[in-house]
Parts: sequence; structure tokens; C-alpha cells
Amino acid sequence: MGKLERDFFDRDTLDVARDLLGKYLVRREGDLLLAGRITETEAYVGRMDKACHAYGYRRTARTETLFAPPGTAYIYLIYGMYHCLNFVTEPAGEPAAVLLRGLEPALGAEEMARRRFGRGLDGLSAYQRRHFLDGPGKVCMALGLTRAQNGLDLTGEELFLWDDGSPAPAFRTGKRIGIDYAEEAADFPWRFYL
Repeated sequence: MGKLERDFFDRDTLDVARDLLGKYLVRREGDLLLAGRITETEAYVGRMDKACHAYGYRRTARTETLFAPPGTAYIYLIYGMYHCLNFVTEPAGEPAAVLLRGLEPALGAEEMARRRFGRGLDGLSAYQRRHFLDGPGKVCMALGLTRAQNGLDLTGEELFLWDDGSPAPAFRTGKRIGIDYAEEAADFPWRFYL
């Protein structure tokens, strides 16, 4: 199938969040390729979602990337220490994105382990292996993604998504994680996972 193009992201955010499951996120750093199969996502829609950073079309220096064209990387920092990668969706000017919550390593796992734990795969405990890439901050650390990549074009060569043509996987739906403050939006079933 190949690299996902802008039209994949220029759709309803919930559809994109579901359709990303099973696709591959690829990070290229010079000759180094890192890749993982997407296992968990969450949708955020600014026009009506109190959990979205740009709820009610709120524009700030932090949220400006959410208004960018679909297929743009929105990377922000939480708790002053963890980066989170989102894929901007819907038409430009409509603040919406999909948060990447989890990956399965597919290519470059040894390098990802070194970035996460300072040692290779053989040195990981059973717990570390089980929780290798099961959180947005863990994924960004393993792939070397920071705010420096905020605004990257996801149809370029440095960071992109790949469809290997596999059938859509079965998935589950649930409430998003860590957004108890978002009133009724805290109960939206907008988390999708394998």
C-alpha cells in the first residue's frame, strides 16, 4: 500500500483514530530507521471536546499547530518531562488530532530500547519488555521525538505513516486516559486499542 498521504488525515478524527490502528509509524534519522505498529490511539476534537487543548477554537502558541493542515505532527510536553505525538486531522483551521498512545516495535527495537532504558533488548526486565512502548511519552522517547519535531509534515521523509496492506485489525473502544477534568468529555469513548 505505502505511505499515508494527506487525504488519509483530512477526514473525521474518530475515523482516522480507528484507521491508524495496525499502521506503522516510521522515523528516519539519517541512515537510521525506527518503526512501530500502532496499537493505541485517542481522538481529540477542539470544536466540542473539553479535553482538547484547542477546545472552543482556543489559539495559543502551544495550540497553533492544531490548526495546521491535516497530516501535521503536533508534539507537546506534559508534566514538564514527557513529549506526546499527535497527528493533526480534518481541514486546516479545524483543531483536531489523534494522540498516539502505543506502538509495537517493528524496526530498530534495539535502538529504541537504548533510548528508553540505556541498554539493549537483552538487558530489559520482563516488566520493561511488557511496557516498552505503551504510553505516549514512552513512544516519543524511543523514537527521539521532541518539540523540535512539532509541525513536521507527516507526508515527508523524517516522520511518516505506512500502510502494509494488512486487513484492519479488531479493536476495542474505551474512555480516554488522564482527562478527568474534562467534564462530560471525560466519558467520550474515543480511545481505540488492539
